[in-house]
Amino acid sequence: MLKRILTSRETLLVGAIILLLALISSRFPGFVAPSNLANVFNDTSPLILLAIGQMIVILTKCIDLSVAANLALTGMVVSMVNVAAPGLPIVVILMIAIGLGTILGMINGILVWKLAIPPIVVTLGTMTIFRGIIFVISDGKWVNSHEMSPAFKAFPRAEFLGLPVLGWIAIFAVIIFTIVMTRTTLGRAFHAAGGNPHAATYAGINVGKTQFCAFTISGALAGLTGYLWVSRFAVSYVDIAGGFELDVVAACVIGGVSIMGGIGTVTGALLGALFLGIIKNALPVVDISPFWQLAISGGAIIIAVALNAQANREKGRIILKRAEHAT
Repeated sequence: MLKRILTSRETLLVGAIILLLALISSRFPGFVAPSNLANVFNDTSPLILLAIGQMIVILTKCIDLSVAANLALTGMVVSMVNVAAPGLPIVVILMIAIGLGTILGMINGILVWKLAIPPIVVTLGTMTIFRGIIFVISDGKWVNSHEMSPAFKAFPRAEFLGLPVLGWIAIFAVIIFTIVMTRTTLGRAFHAAGGNPHAATYAGINVGKTQFCAFTISGALAGLTGYLWVSRFAVSYVDIAGGFELDVVAACVIGGVSIMGGIGTVTGALLGALFLGIIKNALPVVDISPFWQLAISGGAIIIAVALNAQANREKGRIILKRAEHAT
C-alpha cells in the first residue's frame, strides 16, 4: 500500500512541483513567498476549472477541443450583456454564463452520442463554429474595460481570507468534483464508460449518455470560466484564450489522465494544472519568452503520454507473468 502511494503519479507530480519550486527559488527566493504562490494559484484557477471538465470527458474515452472556444464565446456574450444591461446582478450573469456553456457542451455531447461522430472531429468543428459566432455577434470588435460595469469586473477579484473569489471557486470545484467522481454512481459510470465500454454496457450503463453528461459538465465549467476570464482581465475579443485547449489537455495528461480513457483523478488534473501554472508564471522570471509556453505544453503532453504508455505496458507484462505462473 505504501509503495503504491509513493509510486503513484500524484505523489511523483507533487515531488516534481516541489523540485521545480526549489529550483526557481534558488535564483528568485521571492517566487515562493506565500503571497506570490497565492497569485500563481489564482492565475492557474481557470486552467484548473477547465482541466476538471476535460478530465471527465477524457475518462469516457472522448476529448473536448472546444473548451477554450466555449470560454471565449460565453465570455463575449456575457460581456455584451453587461454592456447592454450594466445593472444586471452578478448572479444572473453567472447563470447566463453557466447556462450558455452547458448548452454548448450539450451540443458536443448530442453529436457524439446520437450521431456517433468521433469526439475529436465534433469538437474541432464546434471549436471553429464557436469562434466564428463570436466574430459574427461582435463584428470583430473588442469589449474593453471602460465598457464593463465595476461590479462585473470586481466579482472574481474580491478577496476572502487573502485569496480572490476566482481561486476559491477553483477550490470548491475540486472538492465538489472529487466527491462526485469518488462517491456517486455518475462518477463510477464515467470511469466504467472509458475503462471498458462493453462491460459497462452489460452492467446497464448507457455509454453514450454518460459521454453526453461528461461533455455537458465540461461545457458548464467552460461557461463559468468564460465569465471569470473576461471579468478578471477586463477585456473580451474573438481570439481570447486562443490555443488554451492545448494547456488544458496537457494538464490532464501530465496529471496521469489516460488518453485511452478510464484512468484519471481530479487530484491529478489539479496537480497537472498547477505544474503548468508554475512553469507559465516562472518563465518571465527566468527571462524565457512566454511564447515558449505552447512548446513546453506540447512537449509535456508527449512525455506524459509516453510515460502513461510505458506504465500500461508494464501492467500488461505483470498480468501475463501471473497468467504464466498460474499455468
